[in-house]
Amino acid sequence: MADDDLIQARGLARSFKTKTGLVEAVKGIDLEVRPGEIVGLLGPNGAGKTTTLRMLTTLLLPSSGGATVAGYDLVSQPREVRRRIGYVAQVGSAPSAGLRVGEELITQARLQGLSTAEARARVAQLAPRLDLGGLEGRALLELSGGQRRRFDVALGLMHEPRLVFLDEPTAGLDPQSRANLWTHIRSLRDDAGVTIVLTTHYLDEADALADRILVMDGGRIVANDAPEVLKAQVAGDVVRLALPDPQARVAAEAVVRKAHPVRELVATDAGLFVTVDDGAVAVAPILRGLDAAGLSPTSISVDRPTLDDVFLSLTGRTLRDEVAA
Repeated sequence: MADDDLIQARGLARSFKTKTGLVEAVKGIDLEVRPGEIVGLLGPNGAGKTTTLRMLTTLLLPSSGGATVAGYDLVSQPREVRRRIGYVAQVGSAPSAGLRVGEELITQARLQGLSTAEARARVAQLAPRLDLGGLEGRALLELSGGQRRRFDVALGLMHEPRLVFLDEPTAGLDPQSRANLWTHIRSLRDDAGVTIVLTTHYLDEADALADRILVMDGGRIVANDAPEVLKAQVAGDVVRLALPDPQARVAAEAVVRKAHPVRELVATDAGLFVTVDDGAVAVAPILRGLDAAGLSPTSISVDRPTLDDVFLSLTGRTLRDEVAA
């Protein structure tokens, strides 16, 4: 644990009393976040990531353990923590009629202790950075989904925090708006030096943005590393053979096993999913064997491990399944 870590947590835990008994939402986790990082927090529903985020932002007291955030104790100095962090909730408050972008940003800055002049200067600096320049006089009700989400981020940045928590920052946005917000999130770190902790259900988002990923499951952190390192820990590549005919699939399974060493082979209605050590090397002998047996897959592809594969190997389920549920 380095002295300059913006978050240092040890044994952080939170339990709740329910009608059916005690529920341990977070079970004594340790974590650090270093300056200049984008850290992604992933987990299935009920994993404890939202509870963790709420504790780290002083919205929820831990049952045991402790943490320092931005250099201040989470429990004994919550006001000092709040002064130094930004928090963008998953769902912003519903805008009232008549409220305007610039006015709301200035109000937020004033609540954080800035003078009116300082607040206006901060709006002039921040609005163009988040593509809100020229929208200061627009009513919040008139903003598009992407503009509203960038406005939410701006609210959390008005007091120039060193550390920002983003809870599902692109939830509900269209692909273009998501990609646009990704650019802004990266620029916060690269251009403004902001450290970011984000939760997301989008694996491509975590892969694209995060320098490091924490995977939570059952109230514990079960993985903590860079996305590429986590993916490298999932052994092998997957060769996908599209074989819609059931008889062809049965015959192809025997041919594939004979043609090349296989780690795992799964047959589905769509075809065969063959896990091998090196997909690039395996494709040629597999295709030669299938050709010799008179079998022709309608398509073949080789896929490197993804974060979804990592998630599956760690938790026994895919995050996509969790989102769909």
